[in-house]
Parts: sequence; C-alpha cells; structure tokens
Amino acid sequence: MITAEEQMQLQQRQQPTTAKGAPPKAVSDFLYSIEENPPWYACITYGLQHYLAMVGGTISIPIILASYLCLDEDNPARGHLVSTIIFMSGLITLLQSTFGVRLPIIQGGNFSFVIPVIALLTTNYESCSSLPLANMTRDEREEIWLVRVRETQGSIALSALVQIFVGFTGLIGLLLAWITPLTIIPTVALVGLSLAEVASSQGSGHWGIYFLTVVMSIIFSQHMKEITVSVPVYKWGQGFSFYPCQPFKTLPLLLSIFISWSLCALLSAFNLFPVGSPARTDRTYTMVSEAPWVSFPYPGQWGVPTASVAGAIGMLAAVFASIIESVGDYYACARVIGAPMPPAHAINRGIGVEGIGCMLAGLWGTTSGTTSYSGNIGILGITKIGSRRVIQYSAIMMMICGVFGKIGAFFVTIPEPIIAAVFTIKFSMITAVGLSSAQFIDLSSSRNLFVLGFSIFFGLSFPKWAMENPSFMQSGYALLDQTVSVLLQTSMFVGGLIGLILDNTVPGTDEERGLVQWKKQLNLGSGPTSADSTSCYDLPFGMGAIQKLTLARYLPFLPSFQGFGRKYTTTEAMC
Repeated sequence: MITAEEQMQLQQRQQPTTAKGAPPKAVSDFLYSIEENPPWYACITYGLQHYLAMVGGTISIPIILASYLCLDEDNPARGHLVSTIIFMSGLITLLQSTFGVRLPIIQGGNFSFVIPVIALLTTNYESCSSLPLANMTRDEREEIWLVRVRETQGSIALSALVQIFVGFTGLIGLLLAWITPLTIIPTVALVGLSLAEVASSQGSGHWGIYFLTVVMSIIFSQHMKEITVSVPVYKWGQGFSFYPCQPFKTLPLLLSIFISWSLCALLSAFNLFPVGSPARTDRTYTMVSEAPWVSFPYPGQWGVPTASVAGAIGMLAAVFASIIESVGDYYACARVIGAPMPPAHAINRGIGVEGIGCMLAGLWGTTSGTTSYSGNIGILGITKIGSRRVIQYSAIMMMICGVFGKIGAFFVTIPEPIIAAVFTIKFSMITAVGLSSAQFIDLSSSRNLFVLGFSIFFGLSFPKWAMENPSFMQSGYALLDQTVSVLLQTSMFVGGLIGLILDNTVPGTDEERGLVQWKKQLNLGSGPTSADSTSCYDLPFGMGAIQKLTLARYLPFLPSFQGFGRKYTTTEAMC
C-alpha cells in the first residue's frame, strides 16, 4: 500500500529533469524502480500478490501430469508434487533475480514441457487405463508411477544442459544482432494471445465468478487507483495513528482474488454451487487434509533419476521454445519497469541460470522445467512496483509454502474461474507490452505492416492447427517428428521465428525497421554513460575483482564482457 511519504517520492520522480540541450527524460509513474526497496512489510504484501498470480498455473502442471504417471487420486504424493514445484519455483526465482538476469521476473513451472512429457510417458510406457491397477498391491502401484517420474526427471535434467551451454557460452548473446523490434513484438504479444483459449476454457466453469473477478480487477486498477484510504497503525508508546495509502493502485489483483475466493468459499459452504462445480473451493479439500505439515523437498526424492536419449531430445523442443520466450520476457520486463534494456552479458547469464533451474527442477522431481513467467511482468505494470526485492520476497514465500505442505495445498483451493480471470488481466497486459515496441518502427511502411501482421496471424493460426493434428509430421524419424511437432505448436516460437526471418531478409532501411531507435534503447555505446545505465545488471558482489580480472573480459556471462569481436570505438558502436 502507498503511504503519503511514498506518494511524495512518486511525485518527485515524475518531475522530468533534463541536461542543457538534452530532450526531456521519460516520465515514470513507478513508485519503486528495480533497485529501490519498499519497506519489508510492503515487500511481503506485494510479493504475496505475485505468488498468488503464478501459483495457479504452476501447480496445474503436476496435477495434469499425475494421471499420465498413473498416480492414484488419493495418493498424498500428488500434494507433494505440488509442494515440490512451488518450492523449486521459489528457489530458482531467487537465483535468477539475484545472480541471473537480475530483473524482477518470477520463475515457475514451464507449460512447454507438458506436451513432451506426455509424449514420453505415452510412447515409452503402457497407458494407465490398460494396467490392472486395482489388482496390484500398493507397493506395485507405487513403483509404476515412480519409474515414470524418474525418467521424466532425468530427461528434463539432461535437456537442460543444452540451455546452460547456450547461455553461459554466449551463443544466445550472438543472436541478439538479429532480434529486432519486429521479432520482439510477435514473440511477446503471442505469449498473451496464445493463452486466450486457456483463460476462456477455465473461465467457462463459472462465468459469474470469472466476470466478477475481471470487473473488480479493472475497477480497482484503473478507476480507483488514485483513491486514498486512511489505515490505522499502532506504534508502541504512541498509540494508534492514521496513515493515508492507495491500496487499489498496488494491490488490485490481490484484493480481487481474496474477495472472489472468499465469496466462493461462502457459497460452497452453503452448497449454493452444484456438486463438482469448478467454482467450489472444497473440491481439493482431500489434498489439503492429506498434505503433511512439514515436508522438505530434496533431489532424488522419488529415487535415482533415469534418462533416455529419446526423452531428452523430446524435451529440447520445450527448451528451445523457452529460450526464445525468455529473451522476449527480459526485454518486456525492462520496458515495463523503465529499466535499461538488458545487455548481452545479462541475457547470457539469465538463459544460463534458467538452464540451471530446469536441471534442478528435474533432479528434484517437479515433472516440469521452469521458465520466466510473462504474466507476472504484466502485474509489474499494473501495480507500478518494479523492485527486485519484492520478487525475492515472493521467492522466499514460495519456498516456505513448498516446505509447509498444508500452506501450499491450501492455495490449490483457489477456483479455476478466478485463476482464469487473473490470466485474462495479466496476459492482456503483456500482450499490450509486446505491441508497445511498435513505437520504434515506421508503421506507415507497408513492408513493416506485412511482417508484423503475417508473423502474428501465422503465429496464431498454424500452431492451433498443429495442436489439432499432432501427427502431421511423418518423416519416419520419431525423435525428429516429436521435436518439430512441439516447436510448431508453440505460438511465440512460430511468430517470433517468422518475424525474425522476414525482418532480416525483406529489404528495408535501418530507420524504417526501427533499428536506429532500438540501438539507442539498447545502450550500445561503450562509454561511461552506457556502463552506468546498465549497472543494475551487475552482480551483487565481487564487481571490483571482476573488473580487474583480464580473463573476465572474455567470459560472456560477466558484466565486464567486451564481446567476441574486436573492440569498437564509441563512434563506431553507435553508427
């Protein structure tokens, strides 16, 4: 919540200051920038909002895959899988925001892994419905699902080595020369657009609750954001005093979730929802009651992970799609919070740390890799809180909820229509953020309009067909068919790839393509100003030693990295 002192800071920040002869600086309405830290109690509140926004999507992955693992519905391991993926999401978020790209981005379960994991389980093992599970002992049924989850673990961890290699060797940094505004726009915009069907499908479980949550989120975040509320605060020895704050400006989604969630719980208690309705909060009470109070996830908790070449190659499709999406997320996050565009070393390090995250998620047994959560970037824009510290608090909350099984399982009671409403708000925001990069290009150019329109339209239409026809690839090589099939079912990959190819092959001037303004935005200059402006991407400690180390200039993941080619002068770099 915004206090009077914080509001004054915001008003001071919105006063543009300019040097003599320089254009006015952009006005920012963010209360806290990336390196500014709200009070600890505010960090907890803001962090909880991020946690609630991501937890519904993350926990749905092991819940979906449990049936393919042949895991009994009453098996407490279902709840432990949920707690594990929440715990690992927190650990990897902490690593990424502290040592990785260092942007305030939440890491969570990666939906790109769902399809290859299902393909692995259905290809290498007999379907669960054909197994005589009812005639087996409990130990036999346990071994059936444990064998499956172990191979899933090993395949994800093995495929993550490729992502680690791509990041820390700087290969992804070399690709940045071809990643232009017309590549970023379809990649980021399709992150939101491609999930419209998911939001509508889950929202259809109860349109009343869905629209109630959506309408409250809109009213709170857009119409009531400037309303000031006096909150009583008790100070020892001074008694109660009232402080003005603006809860609707920074907590719109959290307030909407809790109001709708409480209403659903009340209506469920009085049986005003039909039995089995997605809006009921008691559908998952069994999981809550069976979840242990304390259970610390650890690597190999399901046994020693196994791996197959076929499984690892199949997972590579998800890895490649995640890399392309994450690069777009980094640019989108920086644009939303008003930070400098991330330099090559930060992107290299971010992708490398995401690879480490996927490997750890595999070894811990989450049934999925992890990736940047684009939807939470939209929350940054809605709440106007861009602090890295808030995301780190949110990461600690995830780890705590992952250890205390009852807490983690409790959040599973959030009904699907509420989660769908949050998806609608945050993914509409990230879609708009992707489209905002169009400010750099010449929209009166028919060439640009064609590249932009075709990449978005084809990125929506072809993957939809590919999902409805998963066997369209018939090359005779099962591994190749699986990899290509998964890639072509990913909208942001297809749209981004089309945009990249067309923008780099169709003739056009640098000014027309937006490269002139884009390079300025990326701070490609090599002078002191450029170094100072990207200092938020420096490592949290050891920078003095790194800058003195000659070898560090050639390591693509360190801030002192100077590139693989010869060192250009400032004039050459800016031309």
